[in-house]
Amino acid sequence: MTTTTPFAFDTDTASSRVGAHEFALELSERWTTFGGAANGGYLLATCLQALRQEFPQPDLLSASAHFLRPGVLGPARITTEVARIGRRTATGAAVLTRDDREIIRVLATFTDLAAAAGKTAVRDDAPQLPAPEECVNPLEGLGAVGAATIAERVEFRMPELPGFWQGQPGGTSAADFWCRFTDGRDADPIALALLVDAAAPVVMDLGVPGSSTVELTVHIRQRPAPGWLKCRVRTNYLIDGFHEEDFDIWDSTGALVAQSRQLALIP
Repeated sequence: MTTTTPFAFDTDTASSRVGAHEFALELSERWTTFGGAANGGYLLATCLQALRQEFPQPDLLSASAHFLRPGVLGPARITTEVARIGRRTATGAAVLTRDDREIIRVLATFTDLAAAAGKTAVRDDAPQLPAPEECVNPLEGLGAVGAATIAERVEFRMPELPGFWQGQPGGTSAADFWCRFTDGRDADPIALALLVDAAAPVVMDLGVPGSSTVELTVHIRQRPAPGWLKCRVRTNYLIDGFHEEDFDIWDSTGALVAQSRQLALIP
């Protein structure tokens, strides 16, 4: 790790430039999933932090990531490629490798969200949720859930526990809840790209043990305001062991700030 900050996200996604388009970092043990590998959203965020250093535009707008292998912890390299730098947007690619084996490939576009202007039409509202303090913490008292240390980095509040958290899957495939970083760091556009992949897969309430991301696309709609984030996640189609997961995030003002869809595989 090359940077130490008060916040785990910044420390653990930071990398050092070691070449014209090459960065070095240590994949941290603080963002692992149930299987002990690095979380996919965390891997994506490391690539985006490196790629952001290549552009004058400050904000992530869109990213698409393909996951090729599990993220084994330890020293890794990120190579970047600048495709185009324009007036409003800049686009490039990043590849994260571990022991010369590709882990994730990312294509992303950056912009200045503060300068965005134009026609707006919003046809969906943020979830109606009780205040976070009136909701249930599904991870309370659990610490790291098995090997899933990400459970100590991101916290959630739900109106009620899904059945799978109680050992009895309830057959639902959608949920609304609050989330935020446990250390008090407010989200920014790249942090949102991690948070859309931080929750337990909603298909676990269908009685499956979990899922592994094959591809993840995230769109950032504006810079989030500080505070808790409202989330809505849903899966409509589980077919032959593959499923999609749609994830939307609204900030503390009720503004939509991120949307994502991923294709995932049931192990």
